[in-house]
Amino acid sequence: MGIELSASEEAGLLASSRTGIITTVRSDGWPISLPVWFAYLDGAIYLRTPTRSKKVARVRNDARACFVVEAGEAWTDLHAVIWLGRLTEVVDPDLLERVGAALGHKYRVLRTSSAKMPEATKRHYGSRDTMFEMRPDERRLSWDNRKLRAGS
Repeated sequence: MGIELSASEEAGLLASSRTGIITTVRSDGWPISLPVWFAYLDGAIYLRTPTRSKKVARVRNDARACFVVEAGEAWTDLHAVIWLGRLTEVVDPDLLERVGAALGHKYRVLRTSSAKMPEATKRHYGSRDTMFEMRPDERRLSWDNRKLRAGS
């Protein structure tokens, strides 16, 4: 019995997860992993970040990335999706609007009021954003340890 997620199970986990981990490559070759909010639409992951962030500079230098979502606490509950691929900048205005609306809807109750943010944080997140799209290449992994219990 395999414990890989089916395509629909993978899509369900990506659609229901709140936080993903994106790993990009620094100019010195070292990977750096950061938590991100994201949208899963039409088989792709979308994330938005301030344009002047180091993340944007890293992606423009080397578009390779790894994206992970996971859930579960006990080992027998762990399930995850790992995508390897390249981040591409989204420039299509209609797609930007659609993804922006999806992100706004998904995270509306989790956002911090700007009135409660320090001034430096307001400036950082109040600047222009860059949207990236990631589609998995052939190297994708998934598992659901809960399937081990079902088979015992």
